[in-house]
Amino acid sequence: MSKVKKFWENQNTFAYLLLAPSIILLVVLIGYPMVYNLIISFQDVPVNPMMPSVFVGISNYKDVLADKEFYSSVAITVGYTFVVVVLSTVLGLAAACFLNRDFKGKKLVNALIILSYVVPSVCLIFCWRYMFNNIYGIINYFVVHVFHLADSAPLWFDNPSSAFILVCLFNIWRCFPYAYMSFIAIMTSIDKSLYEAAEIDGASKWEKFKAVTFPAIKPTMVTVVSLRMIWTFYIYAEVKLLTSQVDVLGVYLYDMAFATHDFGKAAAISLILFVFIFACVMLIRKVVLKTDED
Repeated sequence: MSKVKKFWENQNTFAYLLLAPSIILLVVLIGYPMVYNLIISFQDVPVNPMMPSVFVGISNYKDVLADKEFYSSVAITVGYTFVVVVLSTVLGLAAACFLNRDFKGKKLVNALIILSYVVPSVCLIFCWRYMFNNIYGIINYFVVHVFHLADSAPLWFDNPSSAFILVCLFNIWRCFPYAYMSFIAIMTSIDKSLYEAAEIDGASKWEKFKAVTFPAIKPTMVTVVSLRMIWTFYIYAEVKLLTSQVDVLGVYLYDMAFATHDFGKAAAISLILFVFIFACVMLIRKVVLKTDED
């Protein structure tokens, strides 16, 4: 009895027992798929699950690295991710700095800002497709009939360049509320006396931002940029539903797995992307937090 009592009185053991269901769930839902994905990346997996897979070594990785379409998708995705992450973060930070004060109707403004983030993405996607429709879209109505900027309605989502721009704009508008909410939450916790002291010293708004605001929001900025980079880099649904002209890696990977049924090559692509995005996130954290580490 004393051993049993001692076992339950051990705080670490009790903590592990409480965490055990969550750990088991993570292993089942995340650990097993990752290991299985690694295994099939070295195999030629048939469509018929009753047929055995064939071990092909690193052939899938060689085929991926020799595929020109892969590099094209990587370039498009890197450019898309850079534009969306940078502009959505800057826009969210600017909005947080501007609205970090008391004014009438602040709750309504906050609700309107986060509206695009909480509304289901499918609804927003079809709203954008409706707005830019070449027959009855309101954007083309203003472009052609009101401002006479074009003789005929542009096919926005059928042109690769305009489709890329619109996909970027959509996701910047869709995602900047996340950055805004993260920054405004940390800004409201900053001691106001720090701003008062900086103002007494004659600091300008930009100097107060550099000396007080930025050091406080830096860890949050790293988290926001890291998460947004991961989510944006693997984006699929928003791009696929908006247009077929922007071949990001999510679309390329989906087509490889479910259009050509080359599951081994698709698994190899996902692992290459995992290593790439992990390295990028670690690099960002090291660069942004370099000052704090020093």
